[in-house]
Amino acid sequence: MKFLVASLVTAVLFISHTITAQENVSITATVVNATSDVGKVSFALYDKENFRMKPLQAVSSEIKEGKSVVIFTDIPSGEYSIICFHDKNENNKMDFAPNGMPLESYGASNNVMNFGPPKYEDAKFVVTNINVSLEIKF
Repeated sequence: MKFLVASLVTAVLFISHTITAQENVSITATVVNATSDVGKVSFALYDKENFRMKPLQAVSSEIKEGKSVVIFTDIPSGEYSIICFHDKNENNKMDFAPNGMPLESYGASNNVMNFGPPKYEDAKFVVTNINVSLEIKF
């Protein structure tokens, strides 16, 4: 009887761990065309409710040979977007000219670049139970 109970508990724990592991996946985002290796690329992950406000996760990465890669971990299934920018002077903010034009390159998931800031509907993508990899271009 003790063996049966121990086996049952082990099976339940294994199944619950497997289900949890499948629900939380990772998103790998890669900028593929930075104009130089100076500075870093800062990435921000958003959902629709907090788009361009407070990111769910924010990560920066160095640039090597024009590429910068980050991994967002423990992401539950849902709809998300990523915005990133080349922080050339590493001041942790995007710099703008007095007329409001950006001085640093930027990009968003799905690579839709309209005049003006990225829009959630253009940048959104879906996360299910498998890891996601995205290439972002400035």
